Amino acid sequence: MSNFVAEIQIPDSALAKAAAEMLREFGNDLLWNHSHRVYLFGALMGKRNNVKYDSELLYISALFHDLGLTKHYSSPDKRFEVDGANAARNFLRSYGVPEESARLVWDAIALHTTIGVAQYKESEVALIYTGVGYDVMGENFDALTEEMRNQVTSAYPRDGFKNKILPAFLEGFAHKPETTFGNIKADVCARLLPGFKRTDFCDCVLHSPWHE
Repeated sequence: MSNFVAEIQIPDSALAKAAAEMLREFGNDLLWNHSHRVYLFGALMGKRNNVKYDSELLYISALFHDLGLTKHYSSPDKRFEVDGANAARNFLRSYGVPEESARLVWDAIALHTTIGVAQYKESEVALIYTGVGYDVMGENFDALTEEMRNQVTSAYPRDGFKNKILPAFLEGFAHKPETTFGNIKADVCARLLPGFKRTDFCDCVLHSPWHE
């Protein structure tokens, strides 16, 4: 397969290839295709809006952004986004990547579901958020042409993604649903996890140990 999809190059540096091998080893086809679409859609939106970004860091961020859902990287008590961010940072440090670059990738992954914040961060962080939103929810769908979408999905098929990704999310954090408090993944638990009861922020305030 060409290293270009929809005129966007798939990074092929030694670092990029090593990151891709990690996703192949610990992920599955669903995450492989989704992660590459996130990179490509984010890069296409960056190109459309004349945003400068580091393509290698964007690609690695995309590859690792959902690895926190996998058994290999999932912790017992952290948000899956943080697990993926920690995995990426450790990977980059092991290759001697500058700490500032590792921090940028950490932020891109940790914040990729944080609505109202990530889009105002550095380009790589904002573009991962944008790519995720485009692939998962079709945000700003018409900003890219049908031809662009078809080229991306031909290279990395959706294959019923809409109906597969929610159960995949739940599988990644069903053992720690409390980590979804205050974030959009609580919606996944509410829909798919029997007996799940949301933590209510107002209850946390009103039932705090303060005597007043």
